[in-house]
Amino acid sequence: MRILGIDPGLLHTGWAVIDARGGEHRYVASGVILPKTSLELPARLATIFRGVDKLCDDFAPDVCSIEITFVNQNPKTTLILGHARAAAIVAVANRDIPIFEYEPNKIKKALTSAGHADKEQVYKMVRILLPAARPKTSDESDAIAIALAHANMSRFKF
Repeated sequence: MRILGIDPGLLHTGWAVIDARGGEHRYVASGVILPKTSLELPARLATIFRGVDKLCDDFAPDVCSIEITFVNQNPKTTLILGHARAAAIVAVANRDIPIFEYEPNKIKKALTSAGHADKEQVYKMVRILLPAARPKTSDESDAIAIALAHANMSRFKF
């Protein structure tokens, strides 16, 4: 199963592609989609959409796993993050690729056994589980974690 993991964000949308077979995982690729901050919101969302659409072309994922937006103290921030998430979801759904959504604490728990693990703990587990992965940013590391979490949860039917 080829999994596309997405950590949505308006400034940085992390992505990762892994192959999973049983309990074995293989790193394929990862990166970050970076909409220009000078662009208006619709153009930034289009950048995310086109970036995810191209990833689907390039890597032909079987499924996509994406982080669920948590509610921030600032409702406007939550809403805008939801727009970025929606742009990524529509790009994947437009190709009839199944999408699985996970809360941040479930992703962390699936990887580290701690639902409140910090970014450094997640990064370390990503490196342990996929030594070939060398994420350069936390967005990229989180996207790898999201893909790994889906591989683990779908295998054990969490």
